[in-house]
Amino acid sequence: MGVGNEEVKILAIESSCDETAAAVVRNGREVLSNVIYSQIDLHTVYGGVVPEIASRKHIEKINQVIEEALSQAGMKLEEMDAIAVTYGPGLVGALLVGVSAAKAISFATGIPLIGVHHIEGHISANFIENKDLEPPFICLVASGGHSHLVVVKGYGEYEIIGRTRDDAAGEAFDKVARAIGLGYPGGPKIDRVAKEGNADAIHFPRAKVDENEYDFSFSGLKSAVLNYLNGCQMKGEEVPVADVAASFQKAVVEVLVEHSLHAVEAYGLRKFAIAGGVASNSSLRAAFDAECAKRGIAFFHPSPIYCTDNAAMIGAAAYYEYRKGIRSGYDLNAVPNLKLGER
Repeated sequence: MGVGNEEVKILAIESSCDETAAAVVRNGREVLSNVIYSQIDLHTVYGGVVPEIASRKHIEKINQVIEEALSQAGMKLEEMDAIAVTYGPGLVGALLVGVSAAKAISFATGIPLIGVHHIEGHISANFIENKDLEPPFICLVASGGHSHLVVVKGYGEYEIIGRTRDDAAGEAFDKVARAIGLGYPGGPKIDRVAKEGNADAIHFPRAKVDENEYDFSFSGLKSAVLNYLNGCQMKGEEVPVADVAASFQKAVVEVLVEHSLHAVEAYGLRKFAIAGGVASNSSLRAAFDAECAKRGIAFFHPSPIYCTDNAAMIGAAAYYEYRKGIRSGYDLNAVPNLKLGER
């Protein structure tokens, strides 16, 4: 059963938010299939993810995506060495669908079950395309629900050194996009519109958190944007949407880059990676590219498909748990507020 040099094939399931996903991953770094059913169109109407709709859609799609993942990999369920599934953090109803499916498959087949932390999955997405990347390194996880600065000490060994005090970076993107009339999902829309704007047109604040130099705070920035928009309305001026998007994005990018690279220098690690939905932002990637090159730091980032929620990253994380002998029981449950490093 996949020890030493033998192949380890993992069927992975991810359903923490509004993507129903399944993948087959070999030896943690080779993706044999990666199937994602996205619900974005369903939730766009509401301006954000509606948990009940997400859960119902997961129930409809979960078996299909699992079958499709096995089919694309050209493999049968009984060839799998483990079933991996995200069990937190995320929306509790959405998580329960994936966890229930994984437990049922494991129970019916006797294939071992491995519960995976969603953020650990995002970090592990970097192992898929960067075959030579090994810990230790610093990773910035920036997504709709999370902004974490993490020292990856080893496979499955993490120390969180910075986190958001309020809004996550992706959450700020969504809220600002809604306020300037771009709609949901905010990140990709602001990224696109910002290319047409002047990033120096409006100066928005960059927050510092006194107690921890690595922590983030984006609520003040969001409030500053809303105040600017209210000012335009009161004066009867037209909102320069592209300039607001570009100036807001620049403020977020500068804070993320400054805090991250300060950590890389302070910890003496010359390897830095990004992960999570915001990691696919073109402005953020370009800024890290330039700054890391300037300082001689190796910069790693997953392709955009592995930045958003997907099951391949869960399979990558599960492989290293599998090698350590970590298995989950049938009492595995959804833990919506699961902290990184907890089991």
